[in-house]
Amino acid sequence: MTKVKSKYIEIHILKVVNGKLKFLLLKRSNNDRYPGIWQMVTGHIKKNEKAYGAAIRELKEETSLTPKSLYVVPIVNSLYLPEKDEINFVPVFVCEVESDTEVKISNEHSEFKWVSFNQALKMVKWDGQKRALMIINENWGKDMSKFKKISLRKLTE
Repeated sequence: MTKVKSKYIEIHILKVVNGKLKFLLLKRSNNDRYPGIWQMVTGHIKKNEKAYGAAIRELKEETSLTPKSLYVVPIVNSLYLPEKDEINFVPVFVCEVESDTEVKISNEHSEFKWVSFNQALKMVKWDGQKRALMIINENWGKDMSKFKKISLRKLTE
């Protein structure tokens, strides 16, 4: 029987520059799964770890960034892994970082770019990731009630 799990996260990183949203995209290394694709931060949820805790951990591991704010995006992405006969639900998060923050990528990625919403839509591969970007762009700073804010203090408790 096919298993249903939730063991991955997706976190979109943005900053506001001159009133415009800029999204951070990372290009996967050639020696990694899905080589050369552009994406936001993604990763695994460790045993006994909360999904939002995994999002912050992966953010730091892959970019060395610290969130200014963290929200749940009102969408859950999914993927099917045929080798495991497993469906995975992927919670989606968005965080804002300071506009002057320095990105230091891990060896999982070969480069990064801060891009506009329209550029990000063209660069990401998966439809679910595009939908998440659309929800963020459409509502960020306008109707934040659609996003559930996560207390960053909770992450240190």
